[in-house]
This record gives sequence, structure tokens and C-alpha cells, in this order.
Amino acid sequence: MATEVPNSWYVNQYDNLANRLAHYEQTGPEIWEQTEGKITHLVVATGTGGTITGTGKYLKEKNPDIKVWAIDSYGSLLTKYFNTGEIDMKEVHPYITEGIGEDFVPENYDMSVIDKFEKVTDKEGAVMARRITKEEGIFIGYSAGSALQGLMQLKHELKKDDVVVVIFHDHGSRYIGKVYNDQWMMERGFLDVKSFADIVNGRVTKRLVTIEPHNTVAEAVELMKKYDIEQIPVMNGEGLIGAVSEGGLFKKIFSNPEIKNETVSNVMEPAYPIVSFDTPVERLGNLINKDNGAVLAKDESGNFHIVTKYDVIQSLAK
Repeated sequence: MATEVPNSWYVNQYDNLANRLAHYEQTGPEIWEQTEGKITHLVVATGTGGTITGTGKYLKEKNPDIKVWAIDSYGSLLTKYFNTGEIDMKEVHPYITEGIGEDFVPENYDMSVIDKFEKVTDKEGAVMARRITKEEGIFIGYSAGSALQGLMQLKHELKKDDVVVVIFHDHGSRYIGKVYNDQWMMERGFLDVKSFADIVNGRVTKRLVTIEPHNTVAEAVELMKKYDIEQIPVMNGEGLIGAVSEGGLFKKIFSNPEIKNETVSNVMEPAYPIVSFDTPVERLGNLINKDNGAVLAKDESGNFHIVTKYDVIQSLAK
């Protein structure tokens, strides 16, 4: 496009050496000043090479003992090129992590500035990004998660008094539909909770609270208060026949305040879907919605268990 569009200019962040020069003149001095020259390690996720080369060059000129560590992704050829000097296209394969790794060597790289390359998997980078956001309140992007994950993999090489600077290149707003989307994470196997059984086995309370159709609405409300629950299956001697929910009762009470004396059979909602005990979490997400607040499944002993929207959210937040 740069050759076809009049008066246009191709920035070419990969091969334009002004990239690494900017970091040599600005990022390097900033880090040196803010750490008062105490920095011992610089950790940067690979990409164009501008940040790690420019910043690393400046810092090593100040103190040659400073270690510069590059964090790479599986599927990138940069690590092997660093270790062997060989551009091996067999190293290249598709990967999900964005913003790091390359299938060529950008001209901004000066490998003599870098001391070590460390690879991070797609899953570990994504999980770490979410962890940093949750635990530290720093809303970071995918490659930033990979950068810290790479450091964690190398932490055994650090001493107690080392001063480590990790650069977070990107912001989490770019990954709302990906890393910070539970469905996206589950579809790729990046979240540890896999199935209905995992949720049930991972919570403290496993008892299923049910109610019979002849009980009153007032009794259903008391059960909800007592056990701090919002969804109750309605069962008779033949099995599951319906459900009552806090949301459903709330709407009905406004239209008929005397509904508390009605039997559950007169106000119950459709029965919750019944799934297998090993149903994947992503399937549960499709079944639980604003009109249906829970799903049920039987374990190997034939006992029913319930999973609600709250259960799914809690399991993903752990």
C-alpha cells in the first residue's frame, strides 16, 4: 500500500531502526533513573525487537552485568535463531498468543544484547494475564501475561536482592473477546474447570435442596433463605417435574401478593435441563440463561446435583 498510495509512508516497525533507537533514547534512561541504577534484570516479550534491543543496549552500557531476558512463544523461530544462528522454518507453526514471536528475524534485533530466550505456551500466557488483572488490578494484554509467565519460569535464577523490570507492552482492552472471555478460554482448554462434575466436586456444599409440588410458595422462600440459594427443583415421587426460582417468584409476587399461600405446583416454572455428569462447562453456558437458571445431572450413584449460573462463575473465578 505504501508504494501505491500517494504521499504515504510505511512505518515498518520491524525493520525501521528508529524503533530500537527510540527505546535506547527514552525507555532505557527512564528505567535506569527510576530504579536508581539498581536494575539487575530486564524482561521483555519478543516482537519487533525494538524494545528489548534498544532498552537492553542502553542498560548494558550503564552496567554490563545487567541480564536481558527475551520471552518468546512456541511456534516462533526466534529462540532457535538466538541459540543456533539458524533460521529454521520447521520451528514455525500456528499459535494463539498475540504480539510476540515471529516467523522471521526483524532487523531491529541485536542478539548480542540478549542473554537468554524463554518460551511460554499460549495457555500459560493467557492464564497469567487474567491472574495479574484479578490479583494486581493491572489490566494487561496477552503478551504482557506471557512476559511475567516467562519470568516465573526463570525465577530460580534470581537472587533475593535482584531488581527485575518486566515491561507490559499491551492493554487488556484489546482482549475482551478473547483472554477475558470465559467462553473463548474454555473452548481452547485454557481454564481448569472442564465439566459439571468438576464444579460439583470443587464446592463445599453438595446437598441438593428440592421441594414438592404440594408445598407452599412461602415454604419455598424459606428454603431459599435458609440455604442461600436462588433455584430449587420441584420433584414428586416420579422425579423432576418443574422448578421455582427467586427471580420467577419475585415477578409473580408483584402481580399477586397472596401468592405465598399458593402451592408450588401452581407457580412452578419448566423443569431444569438434565445433562450428563461429565458435560463440558461450555455446554452448560449454552443451557443456563435468563429464562433457565440451572441444570441438573446424576452422579454414578444416581443422586441428582444442581449447577447454577453462580456456580459456573465461581468455578471460573478460582
